[in-house]
Amino acid sequence: MRREWKGRGGSQGEAPSAEDAAAWLGGRLPDGWFTGAPEVTADREEIVIVGELPALTGEYADDAARAAAEDGRISRFREETREERIEIARQAEHRYQRKVAWGARLGGTKVLFTTLSAPVMTRLRQPERLILDTLVDAGVARSRSEALVWAVRLVGEHADAWLADLREAMTKVDDLRTKGPDLG
Repeated sequence: MRREWKGRGGSQGEAPSAEDAAAWLGGRLPDGWFTGAPEVTADREEIVIVGELPALTGEYADDAARAAAEDGRISRFREETREERIEIARQAEHRYQRKVAWGARLGGTKVLFTTLSAPVMTRLRQPERLILDTLVDAGVARSRSEALVWAVRLVGEHADAWLADLREAMTKVDDLRTKGPDLG
């Protein structure tokens, strides 16, 4: 399903599909940035691009030293590619009408650069609000909003396979819908 896009000027129109974003980025990104194709995920508001950086070659005293070196290499990548990433993001934002965020992975370290935090409005009945209040009262979260983020992350961690199956089924439904009769 496509959603209405409100551009900078406030005009509305359909946001284009981002289904080909990984392919477009694969052709657009400079050779040598990543060891393979980047992981590209898109939702209604944002496209996140995370690439694997070349492995470190040095010897490290322990895991903490290796993690520090990985973090340093990712930081260097971020600084050295900033201007070009901004230009690529500008082009992708124009093409897909979504914000673009970047990240890098190296060994056991993954760093997301500036990512979007989108507000989500919801209405909860008392039983759901009581759950959030329990999380706040127990010190798990500082607010209902933070408790809701915590709950969504928990579901995401424990339901990956189910969510993947659901996304696959939704893709099949979309495919069938496009093959159906044109009623317009």
